[in-house]
Amino acid sequence: MKKFLASNAFRFIWSVGLAALIYIIIPPCFSKTTVAILLAIELILINGASFIAKIPMITHIARVLVGGLFIFSGFIKANDPLGFSYKLKEYFEVFQNDTGLSLFEGFAHIALPLAIIICASEIILGVMLLIGYRTKLTLWLLFAQIAFFTFLTFYSACYNKVTHCGCFGDFLKLKPWESFWKDIALLILITVLFAGKDNIRELFSPMILSTVVLLGVVFSIGFPIYAYRNLPPLDFRAYAPGMNIKDNMKAGADYQPAKYETRFKYENLKDHTVKEFDLKSYPWQDTVTWKWVSTDNAEVQAAINPPKITDFTVNNLDGVPITDSVLNNKNYSFWLIVYDLKETENDPTLMAKINDFYKLSMLDKHNFIAFTASGLADIDKFKHEHNALYDFAMVDGIVLKTMIRSNPGLMLVKDGTVIMNWHHNNFPGYSDVKQKFMK
Repeated sequence: MKKFLASNAFRFIWSVGLAALIYIIIPPCFSKTTVAILLAIELILINGASFIAKIPMITHIARVLVGGLFIFSGFIKANDPLGFSYKLKEYFEVFQNDTGLSLFEGFAHIALPLAIIICASEIILGVMLLIGYRTKLTLWLLFAQIAFFTFLTFYSACYNKVTHCGCFGDFLKLKPWESFWKDIALLILITVLFAGKDNIRELFSPMILSTVVLLGVVFSIGFPIYAYRNLPPLDFRAYAPGMNIKDNMKAGADYQPAKYETRFKYENLKDHTVKEFDLKSYPWQDTVTWKWVSTDNAEVQAAINPPKITDFTVNNLDGVPITDSVLNNKNYSFWLIVYDLKETENDPTLMAKINDFYKLSMLDKHNFIAFTASGLADIDKFKHEHNALYDFAMVDGIVLKTMIRSNPGLMLVKDGTVIMNWHHNNFPGYSDVKQKFMK
């Protein structure tokens, strides 16, 4: 029996059975023809492992591509673990709404540690693959992780749930289908690695391998924790120091808006394939051959050179827009970002520092204003609890979380240009800021 389970015949049986199951259960949003092609590729790789293993170079190329991409992806996310945790929360909220399971609400509460674990695992698995450490364990863990992410990105793309996956943070924003195809490519490469696993050799002695892995673990865990407790060392956002918010709100010279068309998906009742039609060709009258599946507004052409910032709007507590006056202030201004006052770091020492900073800035006639998405009652409560005398203004919560990865966080702005920003763990003294940044 054990010999049969290890045979090529059994491998063929289970691989074909699994492929058939996937083909049957795949939702109609994905072309059955494309599914069949992808499954055929996987079947060839799985059952042709002995032939692939005879060409070591194929394994080495796949090894470098997969290991390098995992390290890069993990590093970019580890650079901004709080931003990645926001994306995980978005996924968990989608799953909770679609399934009704409270399990995902629990996951949302631990999104930050999960984000750090995922970042760390990507980096360390990439390192382990490149140096050839515990190959079988590494390959199975890589496969489990990429299978999980393939499901997430496919679900997101198929049901249009999450606009971008966060795979590469703010460095590179992939659309759902782009991210899915990236995961498919990785899945194929990992299958190649399984086929040629005997070609993956340890690059160093056991002691050096263990040392490299240990250093990788320390870095992959320590780096995202450092980035969370401070600010992202590499800031790719449109509100980064040196960026001009007003310029980022403008479209490029050759700007063209995105173009959308209404698309209809119909299932062929004879061969059960799903085909997409436009308004001119959809077969709404042919109910014998076709069955309607879904209607979507599909983007047929992405926007060219669109504004990097489209949603920055500031209102005073009476609801009056003050965006222009805030951005066009020629003097230095301090923006205290407190997107959710209920979740703001409640440290008396920190609040005293903020109050002192406010008083000193006002003595020099520099504007100091707090931006929040909280309601009027929460603002009033916060002011009384912390003796906060500075003014508040209303900004969308998602925008505030994008502006700075800290609650509270401080930004120094002049004429719409971000001069510097600070995490609440590194809240500065006014004299230091004046000396270093206000010249």
